[in-house]
Amino acid sequence: MVDQTASDFHLVSGHYPMFRIYGVITKVSDEIVTAEMAQQLIYEIMPERNRLEWEEMHDTDFAYAIPDVGRYRCNVSQTKDGIGANFRLIPSRVLTFEELRLPECIKKLCFLTKGLVLATGPSGCGKTTTLATLIDFINQNRSDHIITIEDPIEYVHPHKKCLVNQRQVHIHTDGFKRALRAALREDPDVVLIGEMRDLETVMIAIETAETGHLVFGTLHTTTAPGTIDRLINQFPSDQQSQVRVALAEGLRGVISQTLCKTKDGTRVAAMEVLLSSAALSAYIREGKIQQIPMLIQTGRKEGMCSLNDALLDYVSKGVIEPTEAYRRAVAKDELIKRMGDLPNVRGPGGKAWTEDELVKASAEGK
Repeated sequence: MVDQTASDFHLVSGHYPMFRIYGVITKVSDEIVTAEMAQQLIYEIMPERNRLEWEEMHDTDFAYAIPDVGRYRCNVSQTKDGIGANFRLIPSRVLTFEELRLPECIKKLCFLTKGLVLATGPSGCGKTTTLATLIDFINQNRSDHIITIEDPIEYVHPHKKCLVNQRQVHIHTDGFKRALRAALREDPDVVLIGEMRDLETVMIAIETAETGHLVFGTLHTTTAPGTIDRLINQFPSDQQSQVRVALAEGLRGVISQTLCKTKDGTRVAAMEVLLSSAALSAYIREGKIQQIPMLIQTGRKEGMCSLNDALLDYVSKGVIEPTEAYRRAVAKDELIKRMGDLPNVRGPGGKAWTEDELVKASAEGK
């Protein structure tokens, strides 16, 4: 995996072993993995606790490290053909802001003393990598106490200027809710929640941010306005007013990202960035979430950026193809219209791209 710059390794009974290399599933060998072979290989590295959990529940998660090579997030599950596993490679070194091409405005979030910062996006889009970079930057530039709550621990953060305590769910604590409540009594300055899975965890995270702590968390939403809408609407209707007030006061930033395939075959994150402001607080409190996209557009000087802004910037600089931007866009109609205003971006025949041409080219994998 390391030699071939693969992000994932799929070992599935009854199938060829597969790597995901720059987003593309690629066959590793012509030998089909039998159920017996898969189980033997997986059991060799699976901790006893996880083996018992898998045999009872038919899925489990754990981390596995190979010294001087890398650390892996492992998921084992039962399929119709037998046992299967996915191994996600976690780089041994945390990447810098420059290496990830993160917007400079995000650094401001690392110097906050309290509030909630969310990294969102689909699974496998690099949320964990982005948050690891933010935590590492804090670790280098502040003298504070950082607590991470993860399932499993992915990036390992050594003590630098900060004291860093990392806890793994099911090994160091029973669950996110319990660990987060305990964190309030552990004198933290910064708390990282690997995944905000349920209402109680979300509510405790918001309360923790309100009580003078900087909280980082992740959600599987695709846009910044969609993230706020999701946070509010997952609560019962009689609690939504309270949640809106809490978010209006505590939310400091949302980073929504998606991974795009570049022209040279690598991948880069396109990010939508929403930062706190008096107007944002008012919109959240009043339930005017539909006004947030316009707020992002008018907040460019403060560093805010819509997903289409990020995609079009990569297209105009020749980093990604127009078809890749179209695939990753949420507001596709707006993207096509704005792409036509880019003088150096032209479709077939030297004219501006049309939706039909983008759909056809995307379907052909161009």
